[in-house]
Amino acid sequence: MSTLSLFIVIAFIAGYLFIAVESLTKVNKAAIALLMFVACWTLFIIDPAQYLPDAIGKNIGNVVGGVIEHHLGSTATTLFFLMGAMTIVELVDQSGGFNFVRNWVKTRHKQLLLWRVAFLTFFLSAILDNLTTSIVMIMILRKLIPERADRLKYAALVIIAANSGGAFSPIGDVTTIMLWNKGVITAVGVIAELLVPSLVSMLVPAFIISLSLKGTMDISGIREENTDDEDLTDGQRKTVFCIGVGGLIFVPVFKTLTHLPPFVGILLVLGLLWTVTEVFYRNLPETNTNKKGTMKRVTNMLKRIDMSTILFFLGILMAVACLETIGVLTMLGHGLNDTFNGNNYLVTGIIGVLSSIVDNVPLVAGCMGMYPVKAAGDLAVDGIFWQLLAYCAGVGGSILIIGSAAGVVVMGLEKISFGWYMKHVSWIALAGYLAGIFCYAIERAIFF
Repeated sequence: MSTLSLFIVIAFIAGYLFIAVESLTKVNKAAIALLMFVACWTLFIIDPAQYLPDAIGKNIGNVVGGVIEHHLGSTATTLFFLMGAMTIVELVDQSGGFNFVRNWVKTRHKQLLLWRVAFLTFFLSAILDNLTTSIVMIMILRKLIPERADRLKYAALVIIAANSGGAFSPIGDVTTIMLWNKGVITAVGVIAELLVPSLVSMLVPAFIISLSLKGTMDISGIREENTDDEDLTDGQRKTVFCIGVGGLIFVPVFKTLTHLPPFVGILLVLGLLWTVTEVFYRNLPETNTNKKGTMKRVTNMLKRIDMSTILFFLGILMAVACLETIGVLTMLGHGLNDTFNGNNYLVTGIIGVLSSIVDNVPLVAGCMGMYPVKAAGDLAVDGIFWQLLAYCAGVGGSILIIGSAAGVVVMGLEKISFGWYMKHVSWIALAGYLAGIFCYAIERAIFF
């Protein structure tokens, strides 16, 4: 490794460490990610010829700019997909589309409630995303379970089920979206082969947690959920829900039929839902708000998209692209293969455990640069390595509460301590994680 490459790696690691200790520094990780992105490429342009031999004798700025724009184009497909999906989910939620969920889940039996929460969270996160699903489910649990001690157990299961549900869906987690956009997994392949392992990774923890819940709860004071939005009829709310959620389910089908990138499909759904809601709200001023002060129209909701998250992904993915360009990731990939003799289960299993400590987005982005897609074998499209990576990076984040977006948001909403989760839940999540990997190995041996 050259001296310049070493400095680029040091800049990346330094940025990564600051991102990991965001709770201590109080500096938003998006700011660090952007600085890391700029630092890596600024160092790169000092002597790009050692990485780009074809650039010798040409305008260096144009050549490096072209390389950055190439990576930016690939990164933008993921970012536009995320922005479209976030807007769709927000629009369905603010229009009262999720109200029926609470009414369906409600029951006085603790164990029955747990299983309903587990399955609903699992499948909702596959359609929406684990972050949004976690928020919806925690809001529901707050109204259904008055006792905090019991509610924490359900909240822990929400984290596990949300991450497991997102792992088998091409649109359920940021990491699977990245892998799907990259073309290393297909919607049909990942659903067919990861559904059962992901389900097992949720069922095992759910069963263990259910053993600690006995008896019934008093739900006499719980009323049917009514929306605060008086400007939409019940039929209109159901229409918004069907178009939004049905559209998200349709995106993989659209990609299969048209062979266009997934973000094109998500923008199609957003455009359709936007048009329908504009018709519903056509008699309202664009600045109108409901009783809670929430903006109704899409033009106002777009202003509330979490841009810090989008910029964080931009910074991380572009910084990783620099490491890929200088060849560090390929070298690291060869090192892991040599250390573990090419055992995909060990390599991806370790990556999954690491994803509970650090953000899984840069881990997966790094792996996509470390391992080239091949025409056949474990690294082929829908090969063992890529599917295990999707599973391990998603489900492994449940082992620690800080290991996933779902865990972090539930931690904040319910004020769950890191120590409590590690003592009472981490071993349960790990058991489910390992059970899913074992299930995948059996599935591969028998059916594929």
